[in-house]
Amino acid sequence: MEEKKLYTLLVYSENVAGILNQVTAVFTRRQVNIESLNVSASSIPGVHKYTITAWSDEDQIVKITRQIEKKIDVVKANYFTDDQLFIRETGLYKLATDKVLANPEISRTVRRYEASITEVNPTYTIVMKHGVTEQIIDLYRALDAYGCVLQYTRSGRIAVTRGKQEQVSEFLEEREKNIKP
Repeated sequence: MEEKKLYTLLVYSENVAGILNQVTAVFTRRQVNIESLNVSASSIPGVHKYTITAWSDEDQIVKITRQIEKKIDVVKANYFTDDQLFIRETGLYKLATDKVLANPEISRTVRRYEASITEVNPTYTIVMKHGVTEQIIDLYRALDAYGCVLQYTRSGRIAVTRGKQEQVSEFLEEREKNIKP
């Protein structure tokens, strides 16, 4: 059996209701758990971008990608490994202000991880960190060791390909050439 790796799927679709349900249903039918999901408008007017991460083997992720691409409203779907993408996430940490003030090592830890304090009030301090998944989780573990974390969350992954333009742009340009007389 092939080894499971974390894959990122970039799916582009028209902006229509119900397409997210259709895309996630493909994962459900194949019993592959979605690790993170981010949906937003893309740089192409009228086209939305889904960034989906899942642990899978390559054979399974190829099948999932093909099934997603068969959906009527999907323009293009591709899968990638981490080395093929520029990836970022955001972590938010709500810390107990009294503990932050009592222990200067907490502030030093925030600076050492190149995070920023975005809000401070008498009850809590909000820290924000941008980076890759491992960096965000590492900061959580470091802060949690001080017993000061009240809440923690991280965003879904956002990603762009390392190529000059999105592969969907190339696909759409080629499609336009074939449609025009």
